[in-house]
Amino acid sequence: MSAVVVVESPAKAKTIEKYLGKGYKVLASYGHVRAFPKKDGSVDPENDFAIKYQVIDDKKKRLDAIDKAMKRADTLILASDLDREGEAIAWHVAEVLRERGSLKDKQIQRITFNEITKKAISEAVENPTEIDMKMVDAQQARSALDYLVGFTLSPLLWRKIRSGLSAGRVQSVALRLICEREELIKAFKPKEFWTIDNECSVRDEGFQAQLHEVDGKALTKFSITDGVTAKVMARRVAKASFKVSDVQKKQAKQQPQPPFITTTLQMDASRKLGFTARKTMQVAQKLYEGIEVDGEPVGLITYMRTDSVTLSEDSLAEMRSHISDAYGNDYLPDKPRRFKTKSKNAQEAHEAIRPSSILRTPDAMKSVLDADALKLYSLIWKRALASQMSPAVLDQVRADISSGDLTLKATGSTLAFAGFRKLYIVGTDEPGKDDKDRLLPALEVGDAISIKDSNAKQHFTEPKPRFSEATLVKELEANGIGRPSTYASILNVLVVREYVELDKKRFIPTDTGDWVNKFLVSSFGEIVDPTFTASVEDKLDAVARGDSGWKPVLREFWAPFKVAVDLAAVAERPSEATDEKCTECGKPMAIKLGRYGKFMACTGYPECKQAKPIPGKEGEEAAEPEMTDHKCEKCGEGMVIKVGRFGKFLGCSAYPDCKNIQPLEKPKDTEIPCPQCSKGTFLEKKSRRGKVFYSCSCYPKCKNALWNEPINKACPECKAPFVTKKETKRHGKQNVCATEGCGWKEQVED
Repeated sequence: MSAVVVVESPAKAKTIEKYLGKGYKVLASYGHVRAFPKKDGSVDPENDFAIKYQVIDDKKKRLDAIDKAMKRADTLILASDLDREGEAIAWHVAEVLRERGSLKDKQIQRITFNEITKKAISEAVENPTEIDMKMVDAQQARSALDYLVGFTLSPLLWRKIRSGLSAGRVQSVALRLICEREELIKAFKPKEFWTIDNECSVRDEGFQAQLHEVDGKALTKFSITDGVTAKVMARRVAKASFKVSDVQKKQAKQQPQPPFITTTLQMDASRKLGFTARKTMQVAQKLYEGIEVDGEPVGLITYMRTDSVTLSEDSLAEMRSHISDAYGNDYLPDKPRRFKTKSKNAQEAHEAIRPSSILRTPDAMKSVLDADALKLYSLIWKRALASQMSPAVLDQVRADISSGDLTLKATGSTLAFAGFRKLYIVGTDEPGKDDKDRLLPALEVGDAISIKDSNAKQHFTEPKPRFSEATLVKELEANGIGRPSTYASILNVLVVREYVELDKKRFIPTDTGDWVNKFLVSSFGEIVDPTFTASVEDKLDAVARGDSGWKPVLREFWAPFKVAVDLAAVAERPSEATDEKCTECGKPMAIKLGRYGKFMACTGYPECKQAKPIPGKEGEEAAEPEMTDHKCEKCGEGMVIKVGRFGKFLGCSAYPDCKNIQPLEKPKDTEIPCPQCSKGTFLEKKSRRGKVFYSCSCYPKCKNALWNEPINKACPECKAPFVTKKETKRHGKQNVCATEGCGWKEQVED
């Protein structure tokens, strides 16, 4: 038998071809090969949601290579990833080849594997299946829904708010969660309360205790709400003599967490490593695809897009053996720990994220992994192994310390047996707020306690914090919104579209994001409702299980959505009312959102076109331009920093007599020659919207420009003088030939 094996990634292709050996040609599709044309009408609701696909331009060469190889083969083996996207890629490749007539009298097989090891690949080839059309239909339905929402709502946003905006079925719900949390924070009214915190001592050992009971009444959070009462109480505690009146001890077991799934990996990598969800998935992809270890290709982890916490029997046996050898039998439970997946739609045939071999310890991988890859691998390795270790044992203590009508309470715990905590402790979003891990000295009833200091401490209630990547992913997952594999791209889109900003790794909605959200909530409240979006996900999962057809899901969604679109199209453009009157016609002025931010416009538009910038806060005057050391090359006067609609720039201080302006930052010269004019070099610049691009230094005589970063390297195929670096959603950064029609690519490290 001779076979052509199609995978998604070229890095994966090289590894698998080495495993399979003679008779197998492994080629990469480089992700999806077909997509919706970038125009309206690719999904036609009027024709029972007929879908049009077209081959992606830069994938024609990949398909040609597969087509050519099939002429010398008798079997096509589709080995794309084992999720819905992978199943759809397999189907699209087969459909294109079938349309070309390349599969006549050929055998078609579908294989999947959870890890790129020789054993896993061999078992998959020995047990081929067919393309799962239920999963393909679910992916088609999801893509069609996202297309219909995006292509319908985005033009509406352009007309009603400003051009260049976009909406997405799941993206808009994530934005709504961020905006609603911000509204709660702004509306929150802090409430004052006080606690009496005491530094105590017994036998020269210090510990902390808090006033818990006064005159026979237990203190609640808001029992003391003013400083005078609190300070009186603190003085009363400081003068009293205390003894331990009661000690309660109990032992508690703390069980380890399951091995990682996609969302928990993203959350813990954010908390512990500071990785974005996008970076986590990119690094995990490289660990999955594998590296060279001792001259052999090795995939280091199992597939990273999964919602299953299942572990294979082989991996369980290997982990238990390693725990016994490395930590001793005290750290090994009597039997393997098996976790149950909470998601009703989880695919139990998949595994959790784990090392392909637990024997490849992080220490052993130090010499072959870069810093980020090693950090993530260590996290995955420790979490997986810890999930099979003995529980930790905690001695928890609560002591009541009394003096007449005053009672202090001290709580704490000690680690009696580390168990899994010897290796791994789950990260937290709000560290330092739990006092259960405070250590207490040995306390016995009757012990005399000295009060070293009694402090009245003022506190204020706080609103829920803004979402971090970890907590937003957790919220999306808890509400059943989107899929784990989509979260990284969703969060990235919100930042790229400038709907949100990150401040101390927390999401804050921008003016644009806030206005888009208000418009969508007012006009499409149900569509961007978390409950509704979660119900759509349930229906897509039903399609994947074969319990429902995919077109009924689209019909049920489209009917009310189209009604809402028609109503929104004739609604007034969103604005915020003000008390100011138009100086031209006397009508009220309103705040609107334009391409460059908020501005004030007359409500009499279009008859009255009066508009102006919004004044500073509370009517303050604009700040004076900041003088710089730069001199105007036209008149010699000093240059000042000014702010225009495109941001900050340098302007001549002699304005309006001299109108010379310059960019605030001089463009960086890449020193890569421009092939179009052969005179200039590419300069790194920023567009009006802040996006980086590269243009010839001989502009305007030479208008050659690139969005992707030029790399001083000749294309190995067409010998073009340079290539560019671009980033794809599925495979990270790639070097790409800059010559149109060439199509050469190679994976690159970050």
